[in-house]
Amino acid sequence: MAANLPLIISVDDHVVEPPTLWTDRLPLSYRDRAPRVERDTAIFNFEGGVFSYEKGVKGGEPCDWWIYDDLIYPFPKVSAALDFEDIDVTPVTYDQLRPGCWIQKDRLIDMTANHVEASICFPNTLPRFCGQTFYEREDKDLALLCVQAYNDWMIDEWCAGDGQGRLIPLGMIPLWDPHLAAAEVRRNALRGCFAVTFSENPYPLGLPSVHDKGRYWDPFFQACQDTGTVVCMHIGSSSRMPATSPDAPFIVSSTLTFSNAMGSMLDYIFSGTLERFPTLVIAYSEGQVGWMPYVIERADKLWAERGDNSFGTSLPNKPSSYIHHRIYGCVFDDEIGLQNRNIIGMDQICFETDYPHADSTFPHSKKVAENICAQAGLSEEETWKFVRGNAIRAFGLERYGITS
Repeated sequence: MAANLPLIISVDDHVVEPPTLWTDRLPLSYRDRAPRVERDTAIFNFEGGVFSYEKGVKGGEPCDWWIYDDLIYPFPKVSAALDFEDIDVTPVTYDQLRPGCWIQKDRLIDMTANHVEASICFPNTLPRFCGQTFYEREDKDLALLCVQAYNDWMIDEWCAGDGQGRLIPLGMIPLWDPHLAAAEVRRNALRGCFAVTFSENPYPLGLPSVHDKGRYWDPFFQACQDTGTVVCMHIGSSSRMPATSPDAPFIVSSTLTFSNAMGSMLDYIFSGTLERFPTLVIAYSEGQVGWMPYVIERADKLWAERGDNSFGTSLPNKPSSYIHHRIYGCVFDDEIGLQNRNIIGMDQICFETDYPHADSTFPHSKKVAENICAQAGLSEEETWKFVRGNAIRAFGLERYGITS
């Protein structure tokens, strides 16, 4: 089996936005306020658990800064960690990055060398994982143009030409308006984009949660269901990471990242979102799946014992019934999750390489996949599902010519 590992379809990678992505596409009237890159010096500080940067300081290190209206954002090394020996948040320039981080032809070369056929890429630097940066800016007319420009670049350039059928488009939405979000989903779908990045939990961003009694997000979810667009949620897309105490080392938070996906999955089930939209598909990136068996068991037991609305839910079907072909998790090294695949559902687990982040298995993704499949005792059919088959079904990749 290991010698014949199928080509990988990675459902969670990232693309570093090219420096001229927005200046090449926005109207001239916005060019002086559009997101753009400016090279300057930087001094990095870390005190009291808080990172800070100083721009234009004599004696600082070269840094490429994203400038967007009132935002000044340094490019941190950790956002494109490949080829760096020390992985941290010190500032870097585009010249220091591995070219595959942001240049299509180099990415395709790296994918081929890494046994990867196709890749779904999340935003990486300025927009953050689901476009939070545009939501936070005051000028929403400019912000909407920025979202649309990103989607145009994603569909017409990054995933076009030699990338067609290998780089699978993932769009973003204007988070501040569910009707505009729905319109953007439909606009993108007409051009062949059937995946959208969204917040794992919009409430910490200052937006209504998926439990909102007015069903605030329903226009967005309806558009996704109507177009067969997958709602993709990356760890950290709520702009909040789990923590136990302010003085706990970062490794504690890093170990607990899965809890964001865990909470989000329960929100989508118990809010009735998956009940109201019976063909809506959601996917969690970088959240692993080893936590799912117990959470599924606990949710089903509570539903059976207290599902008469005494605990705030009148869900007509048990929670686990909403998982099959509806909720997908992805892993990069989760042997425990694969060992419990029969409880989770082997059809719900996908593989990721997380290029170019610190957790990336590049350039050894084939070996990593072979090892975890062997350790979990996956059959040939289960291995095929894990490294590519489930991704084909979840994201409807036959629309890009990938059928087996």
